[in-house]
Parts: sequence; structure tokens; C-alpha cells
Amino acid sequence: MGVETRSAARVSNYTKFWHKSSKDDNEAHRSGRLEKYTDLVNGYYDGATELYEFGWGESFHFCRFYKGEAFIQALARHEHYLASLLNLRPGMKVLDVGCGVGGPAREMARFSDATIVGVNNNQYQVDRARRKTARAALSDRVSFVKGDFMKLSEQFGEASFDAIYAIEATCHAPTFEGIYGEIYKCLKPGGLFGVYEWCMTDAWDPSIPEHKEIAHGIEIGDGIAEMRTLAAARKALKAVGFEILHEEDLADRPDPVPWYYPLEGDILKSQTLWDIFTVMRMTTVGKFFTQNAVWGLEKVGLVPKGTYDVGESLKIAAKYLVAGGQKKLFTPMALWIVRKVCFRKTDRRLVLIT
Repeated sequence: MGVETRSAARVSNYTKFWHKSSKDDNEAHRSGRLEKYTDLVNGYYDGATELYEFGWGESFHFCRFYKGEAFIQALARHEHYLASLLNLRPGMKVLDVGCGVGGPAREMARFSDATIVGVNNNQYQVDRARRKTARAALSDRVSFVKGDFMKLSEQFGEASFDAIYAIEATCHAPTFEGIYGEIYKCLKPGGLFGVYEWCMTDAWDPSIPEHKEIAHGIEIGDGIAEMRTLAAARKALKAVGFEILHEEDLADRPDPVPWYYPLEGDILKSQTLWDIFTVMRMTTVGKFFTQNAVWGLEKVGLVPKGTYDVGESLKIAAKYLVAGGQKKLFTPMALWIVRKVCFRKTDRRLVLIT
């Protein structure tokens, strides 16, 4: 474990962005989080990245599960599904927005043979992504850069990618319109954008205290300045100019194995023998030993100060993600496939470019 690209100050200040009680977390708190979303997200991932890798692997996202399907296999299938909907293929230049440590980018590059660039505003994750990709002998097709969600077109140029995707990452942006607008600019005319978005569902009502508490718990536990709704995401995609080709909440499918089962800590729900170890980490005993190990590592300086507190936030995340999933108030996989529609003038006519 290294701390060379992490900020102990950011990690230790992370939990200060919220009021602990959802009843008392007000507009001033929310505005402060949105204004300093870069510090918030970096503080979270500086502390949470290795905890994510320990508990979840290299792909920091949820997915659907089939009966008997291994955890790692299900994650890969989720990524393959998105790659297939985007029609990724050899020769395409693709942007992964919010790439984490590069697990999905590497998997989707293997699946499609496309060239993928991952962008992330957390340098620690970028460094880890590069090392893991070099070990996988994929550096010729998968690369990673540090960048700001809200300045993608400045960094990469307009119309620079054949396709773009984001897997449970754009919820960290201060506004949907801002991030989707930047993605729109970076796509070539007719290019596709696919996103698995974190949203509160149509059943969520912020005037109901329990509903507000669930959204607040997800925010604190997952480094999100403000949870938004399905309607807000849909409206933003249309507002910036995208044509919606496919829309579905994959969490709403009647799957016998729910997407949140690994977070429940119920070993009896493990789908394979190996997955017992994944689920075990989310049991009361597993969380106790993990957090005590983190406490010890923090004391000797092997992880930044505040990592233990971020670990406590992850426990909050698990509680409210499961509650949101059980009550159908939250989805981590609202799927949209959208197209950049452009027109050009020719002989006094408007011609659609696809």
C-alpha cells in the first residue's frame, strides 16, 4: 500500500461535507458539496480505493446476477452487455468516463478490441490503473489520464471519440447537464454514449423522511454530492441534444438474485463457493476485522489518516444501498444508450448525420 499520490488531508476531511443527520443536512451543505465536488470525490477515493479492491475486485460497479453465476463472471457480463449495445469493435477510439482502477476498460478492450482511454480525477486510481494494465499487457490498447469531468472537451477536443461510456461514475459530477454536455461535445457525429447511472427511482419521495434518509446515506457512503432522480437524468440527456435509443432500469428486472445480495452479508445467498469469501467480508465479523486492520494500518502510516472513517462510511453505504434496493427507491444501473444527433446544411436543406 502506498500513499504517494493520496492526500491525507482530503481523506480526513471527507466526512465533514455532510451533516450526519438527513433531517439537518440542508441546502448550504449540498451547495458546499457541489462546489467542492473534486475535493469530495478525491477524498473519498483516496481512502476507499483499496477497500473497494479488497471487497469487490477491480470493477467498482454493481450488476445483475443469474442463479449460480460467479460474482466476477457477472461483473464481466455486465460490461460486455454495455460494450455490445455500443457496438464496440476494433479500430474504434472509446472514452471511459470515471474509469476507477481500469477493470471495466481492460475487460471491454479484451471483449471488443477497441482502443480505450480512461479518464479519472483521482491520481491515485490513475496510477494503479496504469500499473494493472501494464501487468495485463494491455497498455497498447488501454490508457489512463487524469482529468476533470466538467472539462472533457478542453482536454480531449470536440468530436474526438467514436463512442463513450460511463459505469456508475457520472453521479459524482456536480450536474447531469454539465457532464452529459461535455460527453456530447467529445463524441463524433452519430456516436453513441452508454451509461449505467445511479438514480433515485420514480417511487422516491424526498418529503418522506425515510426516503430522504436513504438518499442521504447513499451520498455519505459513496462520495456523492447529491443523489438525483431518473427523471433528472433523462431530462439532462435530452437537454444537451442526445437522442435516446434505449432506456431501462436493469435493477427493476424480476431477477431471483438481487443486485445488492453481496452487500447483505448473508453467506447462504452466495452463488458459488468462491463467492462466500466476497460475501463474508460484508458480514458483521468481516467488517469488524477489516476495519480493525485498517485502523492498525492507519496508525502506522501505511494508509492516509481518515481511511478508517471512510471505511465507516462504506458500512453506511452498504446499509442504505440495500435498503434502497429492497424498497425500489434506488438503482445503480439505470441504463441509457443515446446517440449524438447532428445536422448540416446542404443545398438549403438540413441533413441528418448518423
